[in-house]
Amino acid sequence: MKGKANCDYCFNYNYDEDFNCYVCEMNLDEDEMARFMSGHFDSCPYFQFNDEYKIVRKQN
Repeated sequence: MKGKANCDYCFNYNYDEDFNCYVCEMNLDEDEMARFMSGHFDSCPYFQFNDEYKIVRKQN
């Protein structure tokens, strides 16, 4: 799933209990963070589809 990335489906986008919100756990530089915060981060180079069943499929 390359191209447009939806952070809700990314493996690196997790809930932070300290901030009580979801955060990107990648170390973004200043320009990347500005695009992320503005909502214009369409083609994220760090996007990894969060497929929780991937391990189960490998066991079969």
